Amino acid sequence: MTHPMYLALYQRGVLQQRAATARERLAACTLCPRVCRANRLNDEAGECRSGRYAWVASYGPHLGEEDVLRGWRGSGTVFFSGCNLHCVYCQNYDISQLSSGRPVTAEQLAGIFLYIQQAGCHNLNLVTPTHVIAQILEALEHAVPQGLRIPIVYNTSGYDSVAALRLLDGVVDIYMPDVKYSDSLVGQYYSGIPHYWEVARAAIREMHRQVGDLQIADGLAVRGLLIRHLVLPGGLAGSQKALRFIAEEISRDSWVNLMDQYYPAYQAHDYPAIARPITPDEYTEVVACARSLGLHRGIPLEEVRKRGGFRA
Repeated sequence: MTHPMYLALYQRGVLQQRAATARERLAACTLCPRVCRANRLNDEAGECRSGRYAWVASYGPHLGEEDVLRGWRGSGTVFFSGCNLHCVYCQNYDISQLSSGRPVTAEQLAGIFLYIQQAGCHNLNLVTPTHVIAQILEALEHAVPQGLRIPIVYNTSGYDSVAALRLLDGVVDIYMPDVKYSDSLVGQYYSGIPHYWEVARAAIREMHRQVGDLQIADGLAVRGLLIRHLVLPGGLAGSQKALRFIAEEISRDSWVNLMDQYYPAYQAHDYPAIARPITPDEYTEVVACARSLGLHRGIPLEEVRKRGGFRA
């Protein structure tokens, strides 16, 4: 097993220092781009609907992730409740918006991390982690000396601050951000957040600086950047502009998962433009755009979709 970089950070005391810094920022929370300054140390809920402790909705081996993450034993997902986005079409709205789950201490969260490893999962996949960076670092302080050794996946919306990401430099092995929109006004309307495009571009540049392009060993991702992009109806995600940014400003060797599984969930039926699934043609056009830009890793073959591989 390749030893993750966070082991060396722990041995040098850097991981502990990062956890202390992140914890201090909870007092007037600035850990995400909303900078809501809630006193989360005093258990005041921020824009993310979270206070002092991380809330966990579920955890365990997950076989629904990308092949390079799930492998043959599953990706060890930990679904955190709450979110700093308020997407009206969120397919996990019961977790992100309604905050189902339970609060866990740092010791309890460390126990979850170790369970994931003991279950044989290939990696520790932290889902919606942006608002609980401090709590994750605190848990790692406990989990690493108890033997945690698997790669850490940071599975995020892409709405992350560069300053917070720098606390994770050398801690996270695989960054898996969404690129949700290339138009911040669309992000404001459908996700209730300002400046999404500007924030996500800076965040993804920082992620790539830290870990580079996705590295694969024996069919499994071990380090690097894996980008997701959900195709929305009517081109609302601004897919062509988003893909051009990835190809021209990040890397044409970026691993990109173009997702076709949009369906109207949560409050989407109240918004006519997104009250329907995407069409096969809408998806095929995005795939063709990606290939025309030279993106090739993770991109499906267009002819597969034309033969009926599209999931309606």
